[in-house]
Amino acid sequence: MKSGSGRWRTCSRAGSWVADLQPGRVVGVGRYAVGNAGGRYFAVTRRCRHLGADLANGRIDENGCLVCPWHQSAYDVESGRMVRGPQGVFAKIPGLDFGYRMLTRVLPLGRAAVVERDGDLYLEH
Repeated sequence: MKSGSGRWRTCSRAGSWVADLQPGRVVGVGRYAVGNAGGRYFAVTRRCRHLGADLANGRIDENGCLVCPWHQSAYDVESGRMVRGPQGVFAKIPGLDFGYRMLTRVLPLGRAAVVERDGDLYLEH
């Protein structure tokens, strides 16, 4: 830990890591998918609420949402809520999209604050 508070944990091993997290990129850090949505860093828990895909392998869409790599569910990274349910064959199942969106109102993805300090990223969790 680089902070004395005990609540902060470094996400990076070198100052250059922040420069590598360019807008649109997502990486896995422990239990979190950490990303850069248009210059805003975020951290959400890594498992999709649909079938448990690793969201660290996802992408950021044009709306700044984190998109699941398996079935393209989209998550608001600020609230952790699903804003678009599973796509593809799953989109044809009546009520599935609505059901998952409602589920994440009650059980959103976990979130952690991301802070950049002295060229390193820190998570508060």
